[in-house]
Amino acid sequence: MKKSTIWLLTIVMAITFGGLIYIQIMYMDKMTRMRSEQFDENARRALYGVAGELERMETLHYLEQDIEEMQDIEAAFFPTASDSLYDETPRPIIDNSAGGLDHRYKLMQQTIRRQYLYQKELLNEVILNIMREGEHRPALERADSSELRSILKQKLAEQGITLPFDFRVTTSGHALIYTSGQIPSDRESEMYSQVLFPASRTFYYLKVYFPTKGDYIYHSVRWLIPTLALTLILLLVFVYTIVIAFRQKRLTEMKTDFINNMTHEYKTPISTISLAGQMLADDSVRKSPAMLAHLAGVITDESKRLRFQVEKVLQMSMFDGRGPNLKFTEVDANAVIAQVVNTFKIKVEKFGGKLDMKLDAMNALIYVDEMHFTNVLFNLLDNAIKYRREDVDPELKILTFNPSGSKLEIRISDNGIGIRKEHLKRIFDRFYRVPTGNRHDVKGFGLGLAYVGKLIESFHGSVKAESVPGAGTTFIITLPLAVEE
Repeated sequence: MKKSTIWLLTIVMAITFGGLIYIQIMYMDKMTRMRSEQFDENARRALYGVAGELERMETLHYLEQDIEEMQDIEAAFFPTASDSLYDETPRPIIDNSAGGLDHRYKLMQQTIRRQYLYQKELLNEVILNIMREGEHRPALERADSSELRSILKQKLAEQGITLPFDFRVTTSGHALIYTSGQIPSDRESEMYSQVLFPASRTFYYLKVYFPTKGDYIYHSVRWLIPTLALTLILLLVFVYTIVIAFRQKRLTEMKTDFINNMTHEYKTPISTISLAGQMLADDSVRKSPAMLAHLAGVITDESKRLRFQVEKVLQMSMFDGRGPNLKFTEVDANAVIAQVVNTFKIKVEKFGGKLDMKLDAMNALIYVDEMHFTNVLFNLLDNAIKYRREDVDPELKILTFNPSGSKLEIRISDNGIGIRKEHLKRIFDRFYRVPTGNRHDVKGFGLGLAYVGKLIESFHGSVKAESVPGAGTTFIITLPLAVEE
């Protein structure tokens, strides 16, 4: 699959997932606001019903009071009228003639008129008492806290609200009359307010707070959370798939480069050996001992070169299975480094350079595979020579010291071409090779540093590189000591 196709699919899927998540979030937000508005409306209706119920209770209070007073007055001054007013017991009708019926009809009219006038006078008196005495009536009598809680609970239940609540009653000047609980001061804006007894000159405010309103709103839309979570999981899986696709694409490209490099690396020594074999078939060449020695040396060198390249491939192939078969022993890193420097110094001096070592580690005993540890050092030194600068003589330095009582640090520095920052984090990847510009004399498979990284990881250590382009590179190896100080 082409990289452009992968990017196109990535963009399309990103837009799709982004739109889907946006729609879900907007829908959830809309549902939350709708539930909140519905709750607010129901709460306001309940509070309005509480205010109306309190006014009816107060009207009933004055109505009963005035009925008792007027009954007492009528009983004292108009016992007959009073008895006739409330006596609704049917009386037997003796005269069924036309005149008798007419008389009965008139009596009924008089009775109804007296009841009407009585009730009208009673209601007028109640209204006057409410206007005259209601504002002077104590608040606890007009809105008793226990009765208010009961009425409030009933009206809220009628609106479908069964949440726990706290309430308080205050005057129009915000003076507290009583409260059912401690309402946080920072929640004042979340309280629902209703005016009580607005018709009188002295009125009060009923304020109600629902501490679990947020949980109630959340639970009403919680079924949307799993859908959003599943969408996010799909998005993560998609992102992971795209990352894997790009990684596989890059790995395929690196393997292609590896095959091309391997073909080139193998082609040169094979061609040289083939040419040497053809020359050995010539009688004149076989008669010259010097030529035979030269051809033997060429064949030997090229065979070593082939064996070295094959070993590199085999070394990396070991990590594709169960890992390398390492034989751990206690090794003195200073001694191994001294041997490697003594062997490699000849190659450095061949290019007019020098190799210095400074073994300052007081404790250099590490637990590693000695052969593979030696190969690590040779690989790093060989890279320093391969990536040397042409305008200066190569200078290599090896330093050991103990950064702590349990660690050994090895630094291998050079003054080569260096590595740019964007390549440093990838130099330990398999098949990866740092671009060398116009230089074509640097050959390889991109396996050397990957081999180094894998082995140091197997030794329970770490390796990193610091570099300045044009000034050189330093590889820093940190390994645990076999015997801590």
